[in-house]
Amino acid sequence: MRLRTTSTATACAVLLAATALAGCNRGSDGAEAADGKVGIDMPRTDTDFWNSYQQYLEKGVKNGEVDALPFANSQNDIGKLVANVQAFTDQGAKAVVMAPQDTGAIASTLETLAEKDIPVVSVDTRPDKGDVYMVVRADNRAYGEQACQYLGEKLGGKGKVAELQGALDSINGRDRSEAFAACMKKNYPAIKVFELPTDWKGDVASAKLQNILAQHRDLGGIYMQAGGAFLYPTLSLLEQKNLLKPAGTKGHITIVSNDGIPQELDAIREGKIDATVSQPADLYAKYALYYARQALQDKEFQPGRTDHGSRIIKIPNGLEDQLPAPLVTTTNVDDPKLWANQLEKKK
Repeated sequence: MRLRTTSTATACAVLLAATALAGCNRGSDGAEAADGKVGIDMPRTDTDFWNSYQQYLEKGVKNGEVDALPFANSQNDIGKLVANVQAFTDQGAKAVVMAPQDTGAIASTLETLAEKDIPVVSVDTRPDKGDVYMVVRADNRAYGEQACQYLGEKLGGKGKVAELQGALDSINGRDRSEAFAACMKKNYPAIKVFELPTDWKGDVASAKLQNILAQHRDLGGIYMQAGGAFLYPTLSLLEQKNLLKPAGTKGHITIVSNDGIPQELDAIREGKIDATVSQPADLYAKYALYYARQALQDKEFQPGRTDHGSRIIKIPNGLEDQLPAPLVTTTNVDDPKLWANQLEKKK
C-alpha cells in the first residue's frame, strides 16, 4: 500500500483519533489536483449491473474526477486482466482501478504493482492476497443473510430453495454462499437448499435450475446471487414451465435477487420476483474514482465510520470501504434514492 508520512496525513491521524471518522479532507478533496494517469479495467460488460457501473465511471471521468487512460475490459479472464494491467503500467499509469473476478490469481500482479509504487483500488471484489490501497464493495455476507432471512420468513421456515450461486473462486460468491448457508442452517433448518454453482453464467444457472424443477415440482424459493446474469434466464424458464405465478397467488415461487438493476425493480413491481439487494453501482463508481484520486495524493485512511454512510474496515492486505446495500421489496421499490431509479430518470 502506498502510504507516506506527510503533514496532512499526520493531521488526519490526530483527527481520526479524536473523532473515529475515516478519512480526511473529504470536503475539500477537489481543491487538490490528482497527479497522474489512472488505469481502469472493466471486469465484464455482459450484465446490466456492470454496464451501469461503466456508465457511472465514464460520467465521473468526463467530469474530471481522475485523468483516466482508455478503459480496458478483461472479460472475466484473469489472463486478460494481467495483460491489461501491464499495458496500463507501460502507458504510465500511477494508479489502477480493477475488479478481479478471480480473487486468488491476482496476487502476483498486485505484488508487482506494489513494487512499482502503483496503488490499487479493487471494486466489488476483495483480492485474497496482495496489497490494495482500498477495496470498494458492499458487505456481501449481508447479501446472503438478507436473502436467507427473507426467504425463511416468506416460506414459514420450511420447504425447498434453489440457490443460484456465483463463482466460488470469487470472494463475493463465497461470502454470499457461506452466509446464506450459515443463516439457513441456524435459523431455518427445515428448509432444504439446493446449492447450484454457476460461475456467474446465466445459461449454466438456467440449465441447473431446470434440472431441480424437474425433480422438485414443489420448489418454494429461489435465491439468485446476481440478477444481472440470472434474472432473464430464470424468469424465461419459469414462464416456459408455467411456474411464473404473480406474488401473492397460489404456486408463486418466492425469488430474492442481488444487484438492484432497473429490470429487477420492474420485476418486483410486476410481482415476478419478490426482493433484491441493491448493489450500489453508482457508489462503486463514485468511490472507485474517489479513492484512486486520494491514492495519487498520498492520502491515508483508518478504519471507522465514514461521512457517506459506510464503514471502513481493516483487511489483511489493506482497507475496505463497505458501502450500504439495502433490501428492496414492494414497500420501497420506488424509492428515488435507489440508483436504478435514478438511472431510469436519466433516460
